[in-house]
Amino acid sequence: MSTLNAGMTRDAAFELLSAHNHDPFHIEHAETVEQTMRYFAREYDPENEEFWGIVGLLHDLDWEEHDDEPAMHTLYAAPLIEEAGGTPELVRAIQSHTSDYNTDLPKPELMMEKILFATEELTGLIGAAVIMRPSKSVMDFNVKSLKKKFKDKRFAAGVSRDVIRQGAEMLGWELDEVFARTIEAMQSFAPDRDTFGKDADE
Repeated sequence: MSTLNAGMTRDAAFELLSAHNHDPFHIEHAETVEQTMRYFAREYDPENEEFWGIVGLLHDLDWEEHDDEPAMHTLYAAPLIEEAGGTPELVRAIQSHTSDYNTDLPKPELMMEKILFATEELTGLIGAAVIMRPSKSVMDFNVKSLKKKFKDKRFAAGVSRDVIRQGAEMLGWELDEVFARTIEAMQSFAPDRDTFGKDADE
């Protein structure tokens, strides 16, 4: 596989994220998706783990400032990323996750783009479900519990179940496999940082 160049370091990407996102929830979501992407990169594309991580970190760069224009999501982000030195490959990967909103944007083709598409909304659903649990931890969360929340359309209603289904199809994975592997990804970094308990206890 070829080496992908993001055109910026992780620190520069986080600085850019912080300049346009001030809600701790959005920062936390960005870091959760970053770590999820890194987890899958270690399996599928280890030499590009840093690139996968930066894609995850910046995937929603413009959402906080423009969440009233979903069809424009990631279009506002592109020039911000370019000005910070981001490469066309980085912009493309980020924009591919909103091709369901805007059909003019590139469809996911690389494994990285398909995984971002499939897991980004799902991490939000898992995070919302985990906060409701007594433990506030993803460590004792399982597929059975996630399936219940997935079927209940009133729970975390902003999470698109259709996007998650489309992402699973792109990957050629059953929904249960996407669920299990995304939970495993989140468990891989939760012990080092209590991702979901922090805000719930305050």
